Amino acid sequence: MEEMHINIVAVMVAVVANFFLGFLWYTPLFGKAWAKEMGLDTSVKSSGGQMAKGMLIMVIGNFFLAYVFAHNIAAWRYVPGTSEMSMFSNIMSSTIFTWLGFYLPVDLGTVAWENKSWKLFGINTSYHFTMLFVASAILTYKQ
Repeated sequence: MEEMHINIVAVMVAVVANFFLGFLWYTPLFGKAWAKEMGLDTSVKSSGGQMAKGMLIMVIGNFFLAYVFAHNIAAWRYVPGTSEMSMFSNIMSSTIFTWLGFYLPVDLGTVAWENKSWKLFGINTSYHFTMLFVASAILTYKQ
């Protein structure tokens, strides 16, 4: 049986990249619209402790995502035909299938069951897709 090789440096690079992507996405790019759709008061600033806790939880979540995604991407190498696909096609396949199967259903559930707006859905699900693309690009390139 072949052993899967996981590049832990690539995993850590994906963690850092997605941490910064999350910051950009939910602060200067869509922060005000996201906060409005979430019903948050933007005049109230979070305490330093709340921010540190949130960042730590985000880093842990990013690590789990990147580590498990690295395993999934490595496993896809055993699927017939993937070795003939371009690197970009492999990146898009892992991104699209993971987003369609794991993120999109949950994001749709927030609209259906939590009464979240379609605008919030768009902000969050496009972030999830972009986050997966960034992680997949790093993990596929560095494998």
